[in-house]
Amino acid sequence: MSALAVDAGVELGADHERVVARLFLPGESTPGGDSRTEAVLRRVLRMRPDVLAAEARSLRERFGPRHSDLVEVLRANARLVLPAGAPDLDDDTAVVVGAVFSSEFAVEGAALCNPSVVVHPDQKDLAPGELRLVLSVRSIGEGHISSIQFCEAIVGPGRTWRFLPREPELMVAEIGAAAWDRGRFEHALLLGGGSGEMVRAVVQMLPTTFSAAEFAAVLQDLRPPLLHQDGAREQIESMRVIAESAYRAEFAPTSPVSARVLLPTADEERRGMEDVRLVEIDGAHRAGGPRYRGTYTAYDGRSIASRMITTDDFRSFEVHRLTGPPSATKGMAFFPRPIAGEWVALSRTDGECTSLTRSRDGVDWGREEAIHRPGALWEVVQTGNCGPPLETDEGWLVLTHGVGPMRSYSIGALLLDLDDPSQVIGVLDRPLIEPFGAVGGYVPNVVYSCGGIIHEGTLWIPHGVADQSIRVASVDLARLLSELDRA
Repeated sequence: MSALAVDAGVELGADHERVVARLFLPGESTPGGDSRTEAVLRRVLRMRPDVLAAEARSLRERFGPRHSDLVEVLRANARLVLPAGAPDLDDDTAVVVGAVFSSEFAVEGAALCNPSVVVHPDQKDLAPGELRLVLSVRSIGEGHISSIQFCEAIVGPGRTWRFLPREPELMVAEIGAAAWDRGRFEHALLLGGGSGEMVRAVVQMLPTTFSAAEFAAVLQDLRPPLLHQDGAREQIESMRVIAESAYRAEFAPTSPVSARVLLPTADEERRGMEDVRLVEIDGAHRAGGPRYRGTYTAYDGRSIASRMITTDDFRSFEVHRLTGPPSATKGMAFFPRPIAGEWVALSRTDGECTSLTRSRDGVDWGREEAIHRPGALWEVVQTGNCGPPLETDEGWLVLTHGVGPMRSYSIGALLLDLDDPSQVIGVLDRPLIEPFGAVGGYVPNVVYSCGGIIHEGTLWIPHGVADQSIRVASVDLARLLSELDRA
């Protein structure tokens, strides 16, 4: 670290025992034959009742301590693979069938990294000078699939930071449909490459606000001439993906924050939800909007997209697609309030510059304007933000990342004008935090953050180290601002 940043002496490491149970389906059979799912199901159902009963007892004993809802999950997965109209299974058979078509997924079995941080909605029972925080963390499991988890910390009094213990048992959200606005949906369809005629026909049949289920019903009523056009099936599938990309995720009210995990749900994020950048929106309660907004990178195995996640309480979340040129990149970060009547966000133009983009509604974003380009050796490959801007009396403080020799990632800082954030008025001439020596880990030689926070004159920067663990640095804010090279 630089002389400005001081390591807080705390670390949060990946825990391979944090697992969820999820549906598992074997691969497909050869063309023309039964599916492997059907074949496996028949084998299980032919087994003797005493064999199934013994296995059900064993499953409860082995896996029950890791999943309080084990039996419910297994029964639900059993129902998913049974043919329509099949008779109900007895308890033991349902448990075994469900287990055959389930697997455990260690959400942070490979890595834990890239935190962002905001003020916790619950500030009860704290000592003077303390502030409770909630952090989003990127968890990487088998197949390099990323999920979103949360943890809590207390900062203060003074320059002290402590992570609160995390719950050992994870809980997944109940997923439901989120509402679409018809005009916004039409815009998303056109930007997604849909033809004007097909889009117009579908949109005219939709109510002003609608769910994915209502959209599916509209598709059923499309006129045959439209369905017979070249490329119609591909366009309908693209529309379905967009409609289903908006969803709600709700956790049980009694679930602890650190037990909650958001797993990939929509098609466009099925290979990962990466690098959440959270921000608390100033005056959200007065404007009637969500208190916290964030972006994350959705990855489907081929392409990436920036998506928006919102919440008031970290129990109920809404996930929506963003539109406009920046939405096809990664690393967007929202400012905490509108500026000159517009929402503003940082993005990364052409994959290597720190940029600015604006929006009237916070969903549809305009073209990016580069405000900082790679220059110094430590950022010569690319530069971008390390989370949402932090408002200070002197300007918007932006933590940045830079990539240099040996693909080393370091953290730097910029200062933007408060009234016109396209103007860079200060630059730190060296890294604030950098890999010390040759740092080994899941991704070597990387320090990276998705957001810091200021408390009582101290800038706190939780950051991933080699995508292996999370550490925290503190920086005297006044000293940092005084050492920026001013434009």
